[in-house]
Amino acid sequence: PSILDAVGNKIEVHIDGGIRTGQDILKCMAMGAKGTYIGRAYTYGLGALGEQGVTKTLEILQKELDVTMALCGERDILNVNRNNLLIPKDFIPEWL
Repeated sequence: PSILDAVGNKIEVHIDGGIRTGQDILKCMAMGAKGTYIGRAYTYGLGALGEQGVTKTLEILQKELDVTMALCGERDILNVNRNNLLIPKDFIPEWL
């Protein structure tokens, strides 16, 4: 969050690392990221079932994202924002 606050609209921020679910994707997008990378999930699918595994991984992530958006009352990922998240008022990340 602090990086996104610092750069504003000057550059696009993409998140890489730790993205495992559709919920993770929604959280990143809601915080202002323009995209996420899903290398590990993709690799697990590839290792398990080859091309079919990658396809299944993408289908699962899309379904999770769709369900999470519906639970937030959103139909379009472009409408997701910080108001869709419950962030404690005095939240300070461990790394600060």
